[in-house]
Order: sequence, then C-alpha cells, then structure tokens
Amino acid sequence: MNESWLHADPAPAFQTNGRARKTLDRSTRWTAWFLCGPAALWMVLFWLLPLLGLLVVGFLSRGPDGEITGPVTLENYRRLLGFGVFGFDPVYPRVLVRSLVLGAGTTALCLLLALPFALWLVRLPERWRNVALTLVVIPFWTNLLVRTYAWQMLLGPDTALSRLLQAAGLLAPDQGLYPGWGAVWIGMVCDFLPFMVLPVYACAERMDWRLVEAAQDLGAGRWQTFRHGIWPQIRPGAGAGAVLVFLPALGQFVVPDLLGGARLMFLGNLLQQQFGVSRDWPFGAAVATVALVLVALGLWAWERRASAREPLT
Repeated sequence: MNESWLHADPAPAFQTNGRARKTLDRSTRWTAWFLCGPAALWMVLFWLLPLLGLLVVGFLSRGPDGEITGPVTLENYRRLLGFGVFGFDPVYPRVLVRSLVLGAGTTALCLLLALPFALWLVRLPERWRNVALTLVVIPFWTNLLVRTYAWQMLLGPDTALSRLLQAAGLLAPDQGLYPGWGAVWIGMVCDFLPFMVLPVYACAERMDWRLVEAAQDLGAGRWQTFRHGIWPQIRPGAGAGAVLVFLPALGQFVVPDLLGGARLMFLGNLLQQQFGVSRDWPFGAAVATVALVLVALGLWAWERRASAREPLT
C-alpha cells in the first residue's frame, strides 16, 4: 500500500486556502464599501457635518448685523437657562418645560386612545380589519397644513363643539377651543395617533389570548387581566409608539403655531424665530443642540429600559 500521501507537505494547500480566503475577504470588503459607501458618505456630508457645525455655531456670538462672529462664549446656553443681560428671566426655561409637557402629554393621550382602539381592531373580521387600518392612515393622505387649517375652522367660537362647551360652562361665551391649549392638544393627537396605533396593533395582532383567558379563569378582574395578561404582550409596541410620538412632538412647530394662535411659544417656534426673524443663529444653534440632547436622552432611556426588559417566554 502506498503511504506517501501521509508524508506529503500540507503547507501548499494551507497557503492556497489562505490566499483564497484573503481574496474572498478583499472582495467582500470592496462589495461592502460599494454598497454602504454612498449611504455613509451621504450621512457624513448631510447629517454629521451639519451637526458638528451646529455645535460649533452654538458657542459663537451674533454680530450687529446678524452675522456669526467671535468670541467663543457660553452666553447662548446661559441665556437659554434664563440668565440674560438684565438678570434672570424664566421665559426660555418655560419654553423647554412647555415643550416637554406637550411631547409627554401628546404621547400619553395617544397611548390612552391607541390601546382600546388597537385591541378592538384585532377582534374585527379580517376584511373589516383592513378597512379600519386604511381609515387609520387616511389622514396621512392630506397635507399637514390642510389638516391644521381644518381644525381652526372646526374649533372656532361659532362651531357646534364650542357652542356645546359654552352651554356646559366649560368655555366662556363667544370663546372657542381655538386658539389655545385645547386646540393644540386636539391637533397634536390627531396628527400623531396613527404612529401609536400601528405599533400597538402589530403587537396585539400576535398576542396570545390564552393568557388573557387563563387570567380570567383564575378570577382576575379587568384591571388585573389587562396588567398581567395584555400589557406585557403589547408593551414593546407601546414603547416603540412612544418614541415615534414623543420625539417629533417635542419639536413640533406647525400645529402649536397655527392652533395656539402664536400665543404659545414652544421649542419649534423658538427655533423658527431665531433662524428666521431674529437672525440669531448662534442662540438658535444652542437651542437646537439642547433639543438634540433631550431627544438623545429620551432614546437612551428607552433603549436601556428595552434592553433591561426580559423577553416573554
């Protein structure tokens, strides 16, 4: 029996495999650069560099004619905290707090409305379910400005809803929900409710109803059944919907400006004013930087909570 193959040198084979592996790795690397390079370049040019520029401008000063000039200063951030030339003025801290209240309130209202609606949707027959989901997204077929102007006409002093609230004593005579907080809340919830309904519905559609039936068989009440049988299964969708609603609602500009009657200043209005009429770009950049930090903190908190949550078994 010829056993010469046992003494053959395996190095050439390993070298060949190594060269083939290197060639494959190089080809994979070039393919990855070809596929991801344009998107990465786009993100660097139109996202990362503008953000860095925004951060730098926030530490500069406004010239007498509105130009960006030196020196490097923290005055823009001090002004945002309320410390101005004439002492402490809480107008800008109030704007930040008001914007946080608007974002959190819109998220809470959308969640309260989306939970029963999504659970009702999954109980519908499939043919009617598709119709209902279409009705949920129909508002997106209309421009945001058109919807907002429509709310102005529906919430004015002479409308049926305002007259009903006036008769109930909830509104003064000849006063409507528009302009004011009531119109802002209604417009915000109308615009952002689909962003909460769809993620909650996606989780409710895959929900195991046997857990709900088991809780009811064990004598759990409605609240206990919801808390232990339904909420743990739809909580991921509620968390995703909260992120989709809170982050854009925090910096919303059109709805508060039009339905608030320009009497309520929010974060989006403040940014528009500084980059527009006031031409104070350094202060506007500082406001935008703080808004981005708030958004990043919200995402970080949600990510930590989501990662710490144990998956259902």
